[in-house]
Amino acid sequence: AAEDIQVVSTGSLGLDIALGVGGLPRGRVVEIYGPESSGKTTLTLQVIAELQKIGGTAAFIDAEHALDVQYASKLGVNVPELLISQPDTGEQALEITDALVRSGSVDMIVIDSVAALVPKAEIEGEMGDSLPGLQARLMSQALRKLTGTIKRTNCLVIFINQIRMKIGVMFGNPETTTGGNALKFYASVRLDIRRIGSIKKNDEVIGNETRVKVVKNKVSPPFREAIFDILYGEGISRQGEIIDLGVQAKIVDKAGAWYSYNGEKIGQGKDNAREFLRENPEIAREIENRIRESLGVVA
Repeated sequence: AAEDIQVVSTGSLGLDIALGVGGLPRGRVVEIYGPESSGKTTLTLQVIAELQKIGGTAAFIDAEHALDVQYASKLGVNVPELLISQPDTGEQALEITDALVRSGSVDMIVIDSVAALVPKAEIEGEMGDSLPGLQARLMSQALRKLTGTIKRTNCLVIFINQIRMKIGVMFGNPETTTGGNALKFYASVRLDIRRIGSIKKNDEVIGNETRVKVVKNKVSPPFREAIFDILYGEGISRQGEIIDLGVQAKIVDKAGAWYSYNGEKIGQGKDNAREFLRENPEIAREIENRIRESLGVVA
């Protein structure tokens, strides 16, 4: 069944492998959630860049009004080709999404973020008004409408979500995502992204070490994870991943701090090895293809 699913690469080799089908499935709903500044938007922008590389059209529904266009283009997004919309209300955002999906002219839509999809009644109401469950109702109604059309037009829809704390949870995980339960059910893939450390170069922080867990996966076995580096101003470090996964697959040898490939030293320390692969893209590609072969994920 894996062959029948069309996918869009995530821009991260490790994550494509963890997803089991080589990327995010088209014609499905995907949810990416995590704490603030964990790399949610970076990851989605990276997916947009990958989609544009293969000639697809992407739309970005920026409900948070926080898209940094310069940063997006640094990550390889072709910004003039990206459809960007900054809706005022949650209803408007979801109507736009619906219209875009129906049109069949876009291959991928990102909604950033579910937490920012504020119902119209709330925007027009007073500050202290209590309107329980409005957003959850909005989400479940929208998703009921959307799923069929998404499947038909083979569009990939990514919802970015934030984490909230549930009050009074004694046992289990107090973390929950915003916008009710509907998205949990309708999403075919749910990714939990976390920052687990900083990457330093001579005491200066140059990026984040990031872990993505595939919490739900309807197109392949779930609960696999990927760890990769997100470098500031550059995005997911492809070379860093090739080194780490190469070592795991025993394609790249690591002795002490030295990394070597085919008996040839490629650098002392990860930074130097990364630099070597950047300067020798054909070797990087060769290692990547061997990693893919050994894990059975074909590009």
